[in-house]
Amino acid sequence: MTATLFQAIQLGKLRLKNRIVMPPMTRSRATQPGDTANQMMAEYYMQRCEAGLIIGEGTQISERAKGYAWTPGIYSQAQIDGWRLVTDAVHQQAGVIFAQLWHVGRVTHPDNINGAQPWSASPLKAENVKVFVDNGSQQPGFIDVVTPKQMSQKEINLVIEQFRQAALNAQQAGFDGVELHAANGYLINQFIDSESNQRTDAYGGSLSNRLRFLDEVLTALVGAIGADKVAVRLAPLTTLNGTVDAYPEQTYTAVAELLNQHKVVYMHIAEADWDDAPPMPLHFKQALRKTYAGTIIYAGKYTAASASQAIEDGLADMIAFGRPFIANPDLPSRIKHHQAWTSHDPNTLFGGNHHGLTDYPRFEHQ
Repeated sequence: MTATLFQAIQLGKLRLKNRIVMPPMTRSRATQPGDTANQMMAEYYMQRCEAGLIIGEGTQISERAKGYAWTPGIYSQAQIDGWRLVTDAVHQQAGVIFAQLWHVGRVTHPDNINGAQPWSASPLKAENVKVFVDNGSQQPGFIDVVTPKQMSQKEINLVIEQFRQAALNAQQAGFDGVELHAANGYLINQFIDSESNQRTDAYGGSLSNRLRFLDEVLTALVGAIGADKVAVRLAPLTTLNGTVDAYPEQTYTAVAELLNQHKVVYMHIAEADWDDAPPMPLHFKQALRKTYAGTIIYAGKYTAASASQAIEDGLADMIAFGRPFIANPDLPSRIKHHQAWTSHDPNTLFGGNHHGLTDYPRFEHQ
């Protein structure tokens, strides 16, 4: 049954050895000060190179793009050099790795962005949302977000340029491509979704206006490094960080059409994966498949069996396994040999050292 997951697949100019994806997961281990990737992170990613594709953790494109303590950036030369440690380690193991380019918008606190006020599509606070800040210990302290400033045209233009430069920086750092983070309630998602975008200018109101920022960022990314190295992550039905759309199927089918027009190399859909989350309707997935011609990746509580079924049904081309990859560096081997999956320790997800990052055991085949 799981043989489907081990079929090779072409992704742009890249030939991937299987259809198993390690998705982006914030681990907050970047070296301080400076938010730089490091050798510990290089070891973490290198251990997981059995994946056909690795997508690096969310990586802020500027100081103001940062949402959480100890997350890595990709806007300074030191950060580029830090990521080179990671990409070199992955490539030494014949792995493929994309960088996830991240701007959190309103999902932050001034303590994380040098005292500045966060930016967003509209001056609307994300209700009941907390982020973690450096409270002087190895354990993050959680704090409420604040009301953001509505971005001006000048600020929008600046962020578009920062995304473009981040893509070039990722290329310099040795990444095989970039994934634009347009999911989970962060900045681009704040422009897309109707309830977080109350603008009355060219970036708000109609659906086409709400997609304008995404369109302009993609134009910049594709122009910088080529469509075959640009991908996008979306979360149509999640309500993470306070973003909700009134008509998600209409909105995200239109997003899929936009991605198709830009010929981005893959579309990565994060399904809502918490308990009692709404399942993504089959007809919605079929509409996305019909609309978007590139590679489609889904993530969200998949088992080996359900992942294989999604590919065989033609809804997905690849499947991402998030939490399982944290505790199972050799997850593809475990799937292939029908071995049990280790559970992750939630207390070691964010911050700390090697413990809970690089010390999960591989399965010892008898």
